[in-house]
Amino acid sequence: MNKLILNTGVQDFIKENLNTDIVSVLLKKLLFNGIAQKELAQQLESRKRAQEKLPTWFNSDGIFYPKKLHLEQTSSEITAHYKSRLVNGNTLLDLTGGLGVDSYFFSKKMDWVTHCEMNAELSEIAIYNFKVLGCENIEGVTENGLDYLAEKPREWDWIFIDPSRRNNEKGKVFRLEDCLPNVPRLLPLIFQKTKNVLIKTSPLLDIAQGISELQFVKEVHAVAVKNEVKELLFVLEKDFSGEIEIKTIDLKKDKEIQFDFRMIGENQVTVLLGPPENFLYEPNAAILKSGGFKSIGAHYGLKKLHPHSHLYTSETLVDFPGRRFEILEVLPYSKHALKRMSIQKANITTRNFPLSVAELRKKHKITDGGELYLFFTKSINDNLMAIITRKCD
Repeated sequence: MNKLILNTGVQDFIKENLNTDIVSVLLKKLLFNGIAQKELAQQLESRKRAQEKLPTWFNSDGIFYPKKLHLEQTSSEITAHYKSRLVNGNTLLDLTGGLGVDSYFFSKKMDWVTHCEMNAELSEIAIYNFKVLGCENIEGVTENGLDYLAEKPREWDWIFIDPSRRNNEKGKVFRLEDCLPNVPRLLPLIFQKTKNVLIKTSPLLDIAQGISELQFVKEVHAVAVKNEVKELLFVLEKDFSGEIEIKTIDLKKDKEIQFDFRMIGENQVTVLLGPPENFLYEPNAAILKSGGFKSIGAHYGLKKLHPHSHLYTSETLVDFPGRRFEILEVLPYSKHALKRMSIQKANITTRNFPLSVAELRKKHKITDGGELYLFFTKSINDNLMAIITRKCD
C-alpha cells in the first residue's frame, strides 16, 4: 500500500480523471514522484468500478482502492447490507474478510467484528479504509482466519465465511468441498466456536447439493439484484433439526420482492397443470434458482403449463414476483404458423424447448426488441407451442 497515493494532489487527480482512458495514463511519463503509473491506473480503474458497486466507498474522501480483482470478488453494498440483516448479537468473526465490505455492514448490527485477511496488502487496505469510514468496532487481523479461529480460546455469536470459488488445483469450482477453505470439513471446528454460521456461496451452486454437504442448515437465501442472482447464503444453527426455509429476494433500487417457502412443503405441494389462459407468468431469477416451482404456483393459485417449463397461467391477473404478460394468441409451433403472424421484431424466451433463442431468431427472421414477447415452450401433452404476449407491468 503506497501511502503517497493518499496525498491531496494525487487524490484530486484521481477524482478529476475518473473517466480518463486507463491506457493513456499507463503510457504517460511519471506524474507523481514515488508513484508508478500502474499504481495510479489501479486507483482510477478501481474507483470507477466502485461508483455503482460501493457508493459509500466512492463517496468517501481518502479511500485507498485495491487491485481490480479484489474489487470484482467483493460483495456489493446492496448484498452486504442484506447479509447484515441476517445476524444479531454482540460478536462476529469474518474468516475470509477480503476488502471488508461485508464486515463494514456487519459492524452496523454487531457490537464487535473481527476481520481476518491473510493477504497482507489487502488486509492493510481494508484496515485503513475502516478508519476512513469511521468504523471503530472492527478489529483487523492479518492472518489466515482458520488459524486465528483454531488458536483463540473464545467463542463468537456468529461466524461468517465466504470460501474462494477458485482452487489452485481444480481451477473454478462450484462444490463447497472443492472451495478454499473446505467448509464442510471445517464445520466441527467452527461449531466449537459458535452456534451460528453464515456462508456465502456462488450463485451457481446447487442448493440441494449445498444442503447435503453442510450440517444444521436452517435457511437458504437466494439473493438477486435487479433479477440477476448474485449470491446463495446458507444460515446454519448448531443442532438445528427443523424444516429448512428457502427465502428468495430480488433487490431493486426502490423495493424488494420476497417469496419464501419450506423445502419439505415444495416436495409435498401439488400444483395444477393447464393450457394457457389469459395471462402468463415467469418467476424472477431468485425463485427459479430456489427450485420453488410448485410452491410459487400453489401460493398464487396459478396453473403450470408443463411440469418442466416453469411458466404459469391464470384467467385473471394476479400480483406476482416476476414478469406478467397478457396472452394475445397461442399457436402450435410451426414455421408456417409464425410466418402467418408476420412478426418481424419481438423479445423471445424459451422454456423446455428444443431450439435456442438464437436458432429461433435465425430460422424465423425475428429481430430483438419491440412490444411483443414470444414464449416458446411445451404444452401439457408435450406439444411445441408459441405464445404471443404483451407485457403487463
